Amino acid sequence: MLTIAPEIEVLARFGRALADPIRCRILLALREAPAHPADLAELLGISRTRLSNHLACLRDCGLVVAVPVGRRTRYELADPRLGHALDDLRTAVVAVAADSTCPDAADKNCC
Repeated sequence: MLTIAPEIEVLARFGRALADPIRCRILLALREAPAHPADLAELLGISRTRLSNHLACLRDCGLVVAVPVGRRTRYELADPRLGHALDDLRTAVVAVAADSTCPDAADKNCC
């Protein structure tokens, strides 16, 4: 059964998904159009196995859905508003020193 996640949990899931550059690239690709895994793997230049692991993470975070299309599965953003959120994040101005890193970079729960 699906449940509505509290706001903080939603933001944490989104942050977890965006914490990996490959998952960011997948989300941006799906922002453009739904796609089949083989096409995504080719577009991103990664193995299907690696892509599958990232898609599983994005599904678990509730950001993408798998849509059966005949014998194949197509992936798309779970909600069109995610595309708008990605656009807003991409265009946000963030001031970060070029040589700075997350103070807790060794902590996998950070950044």
